Amino acid sequence: MKKLIELIDLPVFGDERGSLIALESHKNIPFEIKRTYCIFDTKEGVSRGFHAHKNLNQIAVCLIGKCRMVLDDGMQREEVWLDAPTKGVHIGKLIWREMHDFTEDCVLMVLADQHYDPEDYIKDYTEFLECANHVPTIENN
Repeated sequence: MKKLIELIDLPVFGDERGSLIALESHKNIPFEIKRTYCIFDTKEGVSRGFHAHKNLNQIAVCLIGKCRMVLDDGMQREEVWLDAPTKGVHIGKLIWREMHDFTEDCVLMVLADQHYDPEDYIKDYTEFLECANHVPTIENN
């Protein structure tokens, strides 16, 4: 069975002045970056996500602090702690994602291969399972 968690190591460059991580389309990021956003100031006990995307690929990197990412393809669930700016997790299309246990200082940056499109979201888990597993829906006659 294919693993859901695909970590991307982000190489650090630096010297006595400090460190730098470069994110480059089609180099250490496996797609063209069309959108970047950050999640921060998340309140204690609040979880985020709880959706999938029909066509969007993303890389999530925790720049500061940490959070627990849960990925689900409809057949299996895996989780990983994002706790360093040197690793990102690839979130492919039709992968349900949840983010939990944000530290108070957490800044989660997400890179996406598409611009924002509300029509691309699947926010209902049952609908997600139907799409991810290609299970035909039962319609009343």
